Amino acid sequence: MRRHIPGLHQAAATQEQEIPDGFFLVRVEKATYRAYKDKPFLTLLLAVEEPRQFSACRFSARIYSTPKALWKLSWFLRDFGYDTDLLGRDEIDDKAMTGLRGVVKISQSHLNGRCYLNLDGFAQATDWQDFQLEKAG
Repeated sequence: MRRHIPGLHQAAATQEQEIPDGFFLVRVEKATYRAYKDKPFLTLLLAVEEPRQFSACRFSARIYSTPKALWKLSWFLRDFGYDTDLLGRDEIDDKAMTGLRGVVKISQSHLNGRCYLNLDGFAQATDWQDFQLEKAG
């Protein structure tokens, strides 16, 4: 059975261009830890709060938790204000991450015709004004 869904062919093209490379103040809407044997990772659904023109945008990203990549996961958790007691016990609680806020630096890379979103850096939400001043100056 065929169904007509208006705008379906444009959805993929507009989704890639919604969020440009740069710094964004975001809020964690959902976090899910996937403990795959070879490459465990944390999947994040992030909602953009600032800049305002992108406040309706949401994007997902992964942070791997392999031994080589733990530094990045730890950086994310500290800057987003994750519970220090849980972090001190090396525990990840998906629900405790919901609502955390912080700054992310994102970039996009293209490989084999696919676009991938990279989380290049993190900062505390209180530092957002510094990024705005830096951009304006």
